[in-house]
Order: sequence, then structure tokens, then C-alpha cells
Amino acid sequence: MGACVSDLDFVIRPVCPDDVPAITEIYADAVMTGTASFELTPPDEAEMTRRMAGLLDGGFPYLVAESADKILGYAYAGAYRPRPAYRFTVEDSVYIARPAQGKGVGRALLSALIADAEARGFRQMISVIGDEASAGSIALHTSAGFELVGTFKSVGWKFDQWRATVLMQRPLGSGDSRPPEKP
Repeated sequence: MGACVSDLDFVIRPVCPDDVPAITEIYADAVMTGTASFELTPPDEAEMTRRMAGLLDGGFPYLVAESADKILGYAYAGAYRPRPAYRFTVEDSVYIARPAQGKGVGRALLSALIADAEARGFRQMISVIGDEASAGSIALHTSAGFELVGTFKSVGWKFDQWRATVLMQRPLGSGDSRPPEKP
């Protein structure tokens, strides 16, 4: 799958182990400078490798956007909650390198992630957006068909301030209109 947005050409592809250093760097920047993640200390490459392997081993989609051998961003879906009744619901994560933000990379990654999750039989996608001020992430998810379902006020303390999380949801495939096809 490829995309062209203004002068930025990139492809969306499945993640591979060689992507871990770039993913670690993108995520570290998000942890240290933003509120998309409520982590306070960026994990190292070994931890990011462990997390990626857990998602892939669990049958979840994990994608990267690449341009000229440079990772522009990544997106994955993971278990929304560990209890078995939630097995058809995933939570998405999308992180974009600062120079690629606002250029359609996030939109392309999220669209591909939705399609991949639907193909794997998942029926609902939840987005837990850190901070009510994350207008770009809220707009991205709204444009991809997510609806606001609620806000948890003052649930995280980061950068010496209480932060909220915004919850958004989008059906996948036939959503809740019929039972799931796999047990």
C-alpha cells in the first residue's frame, strides 16, 4: 500500500525487527515531549522489541510508514483488555516522527491499520487519546470514523499537570450487528 501526500512519498508495510531503532526513537520523542503516551521514561530498544514481539505473537497488526528507507511513523493494534470477552476489541496506537506530522502519514497508517484489523476478524477499535488538548489525534480519529464515547478527567499526572484521556470508538467490519465468526 502506498501513499503520496504533497512532496512526501511513502509506503505502508508490516513492521520488521530492523525497524525497532527508529520506532524506539519516535516513541521516545513522544514520551519526552508530548502527552500521547502517559509513560514518563522512554523504553529502550530491548523493551520495544519485547512489546513488538508480544503484539505480533498475539496476532495483532503492526505497521510502519517508510520513505527512502526512513521510518516516518508506526501504528499497531493490541488487546483492549486482557479478559476473554474483549478478544474482538482492539486499541490502536499511532506515532509519527515530528518532521512527518501533518503530512498524511497518520491518516494513511490508521486507515491501513483499520483494514488490517478488520481482515483479522476484530470488530471494534478503541482509541485512548492522551490529553484533551490532542486536537490532531482527535481530528485524525474522527476523520477515520471514530466517535467520542467519553473523557476521563484528570487521570494522569504528566509535565506537572493533570491530564485527561479521551476515549473514541469505531466499529470494524460488521461491528456488533452480528456475532463474531471465530470463537
